Amino acid sequence: MSGDEQEVPRTVLARWLLPGGAEPDPRFTLANERTFLAWIRTGMALIAGGIAIEGFLADTLVTPLRTVFVIGLLVLGLLVSIGAGLRWLRVERAMRDKTALPFPVLVPLLAIGGALAAALVLVIVFTLWR
Repeated sequence: MSGDEQEVPRTVLARWLLPGGAEPDPRFTLANERTFLAWIRTGMALIAGGIAIEGFLADTLVTPLRTVFVIGLLVLGLLVSIGAGLRWLRVERAMRDKTALPFPVLVPLLAIGGALAAALVLVIVFTLWR
């Protein structure tokens, strides 16, 4: 450190969640936060989609099918939101410890969940279209 820089003490929570390692370049930390926020937006969109289906398609879809679809979207949104926080933490720790970045588990989870939801929508559309 040069003479005019001062080290800012870390909070108890920061020391507990991010023990050890060196502070990464702030640009990388901020990029990690932006990625976290993008995943959170995705999780919120999935949850909003589940709520919208329940609210607007009550007369169109039979209850068991609608319930499965809504619960699937809500659970997927919940998993993406939890995964976003865990991924942020794992990436931050990897940057501080100068180790390889972790595998993004959210990507296959979201890809499979999105594909299943799209397939279900296609089945519903083709069934109602007849």
